[in-house]
Formats: sequence, C-alpha cells, structure tokens
Amino acid sequence: MVKQLIFGHQNPDTDAIVAAISYSYFQNQLGYDTEAVALGEPNDETKYVLAHFDQKAPRVVSKVSSEVDQVMLVDHNEPQQSAVDIADVKVTHVVDHHRIDDFNTTDPLYYRAEPMGCTSTILWKMYAEQKVKIPAKIAGLMVSAIISDTLLLKSPTTMPDDKKAIEDLAKLAGMDDYEHYGLEMLKAGTDLSKKSAEELVDLDAKSFDMNGHQVRVAQVNTVDIKDVLTREAELRQAMTTESMNKGYDLFILLITNILNSDSELLAIGDETNKAVVAKAFKTQLQDDKASLPGVVSRKKQVVPPLTEAFN
Repeated sequence: MVKQLIFGHQNPDTDAIVAAISYSYFQNQLGYDTEAVALGEPNDETKYVLAHFDQKAPRVVSKVSSEVDQVMLVDHNEPQQSAVDIADVKVTHVVDHHRIDDFNTTDPLYYRAEPMGCTSTILWKMYAEQKVKIPAKIAGLMVSAIISDTLLLKSPTTMPDDKKAIEDLAKLAGMDDYEHYGLEMLKAGTDLSKKSAEELVDLDAKSFDMNGHQVRVAQVNTVDIKDVLTREAELRQAMTTESMNKGYDLFILLITNILNSDSELLAIGDETNKAVVAKAFKTQLQDDKASLPGVVSRKKQVVPPLTEAFN
C-alpha cells in the first residue's frame, strides 16, 4: 500500500501532534502504511507531554509533495492552516473538530467531523468502533490532548463525550490522578519568559479568511495576564510587522488565564477592522484592548462571532 503522511495544522498544539500519532497507529492497525509528522516544532506543553510518556516527537516537515502523493489530515481542514503544498497532494482522510471552510477535493474521501472539544475524543470513538486496542502510552497522550484542548474540561467546547473519553483513556494509561497531571501539564506551557515577542504571537496562531478579510488569531495561555502585558509594546510591534509581511488585515492576540478562564484581547489593524472586533464581542476597545471574561476558546468563542461580524 502507498505510504501516506498524517499531520495536524501549522504551529501544532498538543492535540495536533497527538492526533497525528494516534491516528497513524490506528490506521496502521487497519493495514495502511502511514507516518505521523508535524508542520512545526512542538510547544513547551507538548514537549512536557512527550517527555512524560517517553514518546519521540514526530519529525517536522515543511512540504509533503516531495515525499508522498497522498495524505491524511487531523485537527484541521482549512488549506491556509495546512502544508504549504497541500494542493499538490491527494487528501484521503480527515478527522477534525473545527469548522469546515474552503475545503474541497476532486475525489471522494473519508471525512469525520464532530463538534467535540478535541480531535482525540473523536479518535477514541473510532478506536472503539473498529475494535482497535489503544496502547497505554497512546492513551496517555490522548488524555493530554483532551486536557489541553478543553483546559481540563473547563472550556465551553467540552462535550459529554470528552469527559467519557478522558476517564476511559486515563484508566487505560494507568493515570490515577489525571487532574493533577493536567494542571502541571498546562502550567508547563505557560512559561513565556524565554520566548521572544515574535515567538509568542506565532506560538499558537491560525489564519482565517473572513468574508475576504485575512484574519490572524493567536492565543497564549498564562497564569498571569498582567505579566504578559508588561511586554505589550513588543507584542504590538511583532503583530504589526507580521501583518505587514503576511498581508493580514487584522491580527488578534488572545491572552488567556488558564486558572480563572478569562482572557484579554489585543487587536492590531485599521479602525474599520477594529470596529468589527468591538461589534463581534459587544464591547469597546480601549487602547486596542478588551477584557473578555469567560472567553477561553478560539474555536467556539472567538472565530464564530468574528466571522458573523465580518459577514
């Protein structure tokens, strides 16, 4: 069988990398020849997870068409979030929990999309459906992904199946206290002191086309929003420079406190686009910033209202 690569989105988070690893194992058990790869280096949180479970990180690739003709996607579908040469290969499978936008293929494919808090929750269901046993290590990785995407089941994206999945997978992984582990894992991803402003605004960022407007939405998790904002001038400059270089009409940085589930938003763009931000969140920007109590999810609480406001 022809080899295929499996990967998540650019600037991969824990779910993007774990989903690639677990889906590759799953497909190989079904007779496919696949390899999990990544479209970027793992972040600090993901490094913590991989080290904890003694799992080697997937190799990083920039292009895929020089290696294979067919690929499988996890945790994304939008072309601008995928491999730069995604148009040059055939997508045969997609497993995702995000909106579907600007995605099309010339041939039929397997597409599994569910509004779960995490792609790994969907994969947990697929393992059960196909009666494929989940190894303890992969189960632990999947627990980590669900914790990451749902902020320990506190995010509004969390669904009942996410809780069922995390409890079942924790048993398979032999994790007696996944909540304690999860808090330590989340904290591991909040040490931002050694990262440049450019790294921070690109750490967990995704691009979206919203009614012809190119919008970049970045998010950083922290335990102290004020500490991050001491670097506001640097962050503004990094966002402005990247917007000029990449042609973004609007660049939003969401600074999220993982302990109290509140966020501070910083928007860089012209006055018209910043007015759209104010409209989307029913607030007023003060010095390009706004407090967003209870907002933690880019997927459910940021992208949908922005998309509606632009439309």
